[in-house]
Amino acid sequence: MNLIARQNDHGEKFCNPLRTATGEPRATVRLTALRTLWINTGTLCNLTCENCYIESSPTNDALSYISRAEVGVYLDEIAELDLGVTEIGFTGGEPFMNPEFLEMVTDCLETGVRVLILTNAMRPMMKCATGLLRLQAAFGDRLALRVSVDHFDKRLHVEERGKRSWEPMIKGLQWLSQSHFAVTVAGRTRWGENEQELRDGFATLFARLAVDVDARDPASLILFPEMDVNADVPEITTGCWSTLGVNPDDMMCASARMVVKRRGATAPDVVACTLLPHEAEFAYGATLKGSLGAVVLNHPHCAKFCVLGGGSCSG
Repeated sequence: MNLIARQNDHGEKFCNPLRTATGEPRATVRLTALRTLWINTGTLCNLTCENCYIESSPTNDALSYISRAEVGVYLDEIAELDLGVTEIGFTGGEPFMNPEFLEMVTDCLETGVRVLILTNAMRPMMKCATGLLRLQAAFGDRLALRVSVDHFDKRLHVEERGKRSWEPMIKGLQWLSQSHFAVTVAGRTRWGENEQELRDGFATLFARLAVDVDARDPASLILFPEMDVNADVPEITTGCWSTLGVNPDDMMCASARMVVKRRGATAPDVVACTLLPHEAEFAYGATLKGSLGAVVLNHPHCAKFCVLGGGSCSG
């Protein structure tokens, strides 16, 4: 584990990697098994969303396009170390903007793993429609796509993603469903409805669009809690697991890591999870082997999104 003290906007919170502001031992999460490896394809995106945790946009290349060859190095390491990875997830930015993306996906599928692609289902994806159909024919449901539909109400989705974001997304979502891809949807809880209201609203939308996604199934419609690095959230201590009735082995970092390629870097980095691509404290160097230790929960996202929010990006 990396033990790096850092300053932030939370007073004494989230500064000491070993102790909370009240002096209690900070919680850690051990890696039980590396089941999911995430690949960040780069932060460039065709949208500039209002509350994008990674600040993706058409101009933000803080995380550069990762190459097919660089991904191949990690596939080789997975095999050499016999890590037992069963899923490789691709996130961005918008993954379909990476010019080598479909080749990466093919290489991953050929190793026998499941591949999960997070996408806004807009024009970059549709430009790859022929290649996607070819992969579906070859690998079936081992290729899965998760579409970001922030809210079932067009007005609220557009509030987050921009005024020309709804119709192209709907077209892409319908195409995926009509083409019988394994497709799920990711929504957000930022507008305050309870879970039942959100699932009811999405169910109505999916029925109207003839989209084959079960809004009642938490694995088919994933509702993500919001992330705000400046929010006043509690720190997680070793005693919180029993107090909250939460199992640390259920945390995302107990079974996943992510690979990123920073702008100007000569090689990719392995980081603790999809939520913390830029934090030095959560970076472990170029190899998967170097990332297999415990993760110290020394960030507001660890508390709000994962422990308290129950969020996980894995499929």
